[in-house]
Amino acid sequence: MTEDDSGRIIKILQMVAPGTVLYEGLENILRARTGALIVIGDTEKVMRVVNGGYHINADLNPASLYELAKMDGAIILSSDAKKILLANTHLTPDPMIPTRETGSRHRTAERVAIQTDELVISISQRRNLITLYKGNDRHVLRDIGTILAKANQALQTLAKYKSVLDQALINLSALEFEDMVTLMEVCTVVQRTGMVSRIAKEIELYVYELGTEGRLVNMQLEELMFDLEAEGLLVLKDYLVNPDDFEKTREELTSRTYEELLDLGVVSKELGFSTQSLDVPVSPRGYRILRKIPKLPLPVIENLVRKFEDLQNIVAASIEELDEVEGIGEVRAKSIKDGLRRLRDQVILDRHI
Repeated sequence: MTEDDSGRIIKILQMVAPGTVLYEGLENILRARTGALIVIGDTEKVMRVVNGGYHINADLNPASLYELAKMDGAIILSSDAKKILLANTHLTPDPMIPTRETGSRHRTAERVAIQTDELVISISQRRNLITLYKGNDRHVLRDIGTILAKANQALQTLAKYKSVLDQALINLSALEFEDMVTLMEVCTVVQRTGMVSRIAKEIELYVYELGTEGRLVNMQLEELMFDLEAEGLLVLKDYLVNPDDFEKTREELTSRTYEELLDLGVVSKELGFSTQSLDVPVSPRGYRILRKIPKLPLPVIENLVRKFEDLQNIVAASIEELDEVEGIGEVRAKSIKDGLRRLRDQVILDRHI
């Protein structure tokens, strides 16, 4: 799923999520089993397929939506879903537009969505389902209990994957201090970061779909993902063959499928390595480790990497050599030396826990 697709789905889910006036109205219709066909948007394309009906032009509220849904025709809402514009209208989309649906209400809804590229909501009278259509996309709104169960299951999976990633990052840090990193360890961390990010994005969609009911799920997600994506991006900065390809590589890794991400050879190529072997030694530039030192600004980290080129040279540098770097005085030089020493001791200890 591209970022544009994800943003489109999120916008739709936010509009009909629990806690919104529209959701409350849809729930009332669902409970009453009356069925409904609702178009959100009054663009020129929409008005071309609208025939007849009553002009309402009133603020949207759940009771009004429920009462108007008792009539056979479609309801037209404003683009921000805050006003009811028309009710009991007849929709006449192009009958030649192909549709996957069988019921007349759902067939009309899908055709209108494809023809106008606006959000169309169809509530089934028999199956008691709310289906959303937008362009060629189709999404069935599930009940809150089902979404919560899926979200909690995904959170458990995320916690397990994060635990494995945390251990891989600790192992990578220890190997960086020992100057024993191979391409295998780097690709493994990048791969697992990608997997964790994909699970997190899936949970984000659940959070949007849950609306006000997703607050606790969101809190758990934020706690699990705290600083994780930033650390993953710093791994890329440390090991990319060509640092200028950072944004391009980040986007390409994000667009890779789950199956492609499982192939460490694919990850290696994305990082810019042409070798087939994953056992080749590699050296980090030092961005990720240096960022862990308190009160060390990013411009100073950039200056350190520019002067010493990799982490081993920074670790081996004397206080006098560090002092020569722009933005570093004697006090900060000592702080960097002490910080690196503490970090090395900590990661070596953590690796054996």
